[in-house]
Amino acid sequence: MENGKKSKGSRNITRRSALKTAGALLGAGVAGLSLPLGKSSRGLANSAWAASGKRPIKIGFQVHRTGIGAAYGRWYERTTTAAVKLINETGGIAGRPVQLIAEDDGTDPMRGAEVVEKLAVHHKVDFVYGTLFSHVVMASAPRAGELKIPYFVVSEGYHVASGKLNRYVFQPGITDVRAQVTGISSWMVNNLGKKVSMIFPDYAFGYDHRDFLGQAVPRLGGTIRARLAIPPTETSFTKYFARVPADTDVLYHVMVGPGVLTFVKEMGEYFGARKPQIFGFIDSLEGVDIASPGLEFLEGTYLWEALPRYADGYPTPYERFYRKRVGVNDAGASLGDPKDVSTYSHMFGCWETLFIIKEAVEQSGYKDPTPKDYRSLIETLENFQGFNEGIQHPQGPKKFVGQIHQSFGQQFISKVENRRLKVIHRTKIEDSLYEPEADYRSQPF
Repeated sequence: MENGKKSKGSRNITRRSALKTAGALLGAGVAGLSLPLGKSSRGLANSAWAASGKRPIKIGFQVHRTGIGAAYGRWYERTTTAAVKLINETGGIAGRPVQLIAEDDGTDPMRGAEVVEKLAVHHKVDFVYGTLFSHVVMASAPRAGELKIPYFVVSEGYHVASGKLNRYVFQPGITDVRAQVTGISSWMVNNLGKKVSMIFPDYAFGYDHRDFLGQAVPRLGGTIRARLAIPPTETSFTKYFARVPADTDVLYHVMVGPGVLTFVKEMGEYFGARKPQIFGFIDSLEGVDIASPGLEFLEGTYLWEALPRYADGYPTPYERFYRKRVGVNDAGASLGDPKDVSTYSHMFGCWETLFIIKEAVEQSGYKDPTPKDYRSLIETLENFQGFNEGIQHPQGPKKFVGQIHQSFGQQFISKVENRRLKVIHRTKIEDSLYEPEADYRSQPF
């Protein structure tokens, strides 16, 4: 693997030693800032929580249980549940238990805004969290701003970092598309070719790929030969492949939704042995077994991941601990069902975001959902500079830019070999940095 040696600490760790490590590290996740958990690091049973009489920290989980995001939502929920369980086992947040309240938004923009309101007004949660699909985020974030409740998304879209939302919206636990494609584009152009055609979903998330990869490639001496937008509910894709110019060196693809398996199969059927170099975001195969029948043509093609699906792709003790806690085997599938493939390149963002919420609450002194406490929490977050790699942040270290409420991190480029993904390159955080175009800190509360 390029750029970085494999960790010497990839050995298995026991539950007891891991929880001991967790207790030591959970309060030291923010770069340059650390608070020991002290006595609160002891695991507390539900009865102990009840006896304490402390009001729980209520986190409203806006989850895609149904709709085109359901495959992601299922794994987001499993990851969220696992993270909350660990937080409560190690003392909660500021010595208070965490209560998770989930509402399905159907991966629907209108319902998304309604869910934010229901969580804030009816359930009276402290924070709203967990949204993935960008069109739902774009519709929900304004309502969070109107209600003046912190809204933590796990989406990857550029919408937060763009400055188009509001001061109450953060994306600290996962990187955004602009940073991602900026980070991986030089490897693609230098190793696969300079004439690039793009296939992407026809909504905000896809437009981020279109716009920012479209900017990065010419800067590197390449050209964009075609930009092909596909509706996320599309079921037949051959007509789009027919529009790829014959002189294309690299076909860059990103696709989401229930048709991803059909998309990849039809891509193989259309191009066959005469295919250009194929390089895509793992979204096109999230939740899909690489060894599925019909995907043989993927052999020798490339994908980039935020966190490698296969355990040997990033073998650190923190990643191993996280993988076990969320119930995923070494091949990226459920421990209980090897056919149930996880959305591993995304769901870590839920885990990391929850621990960032914990840090922000504890360092800001947040106690209640009041304007004063919210202001303190938001200003504390905006002063964070980064997050250390560890149990809280198993994907790797992050640089946090408070003025745009967005984190920056590493990415992994993998090649399909023997019907599995093999990591061949890891980007650096600095590969993905760009000049911020906004400053949420100038907005009033």
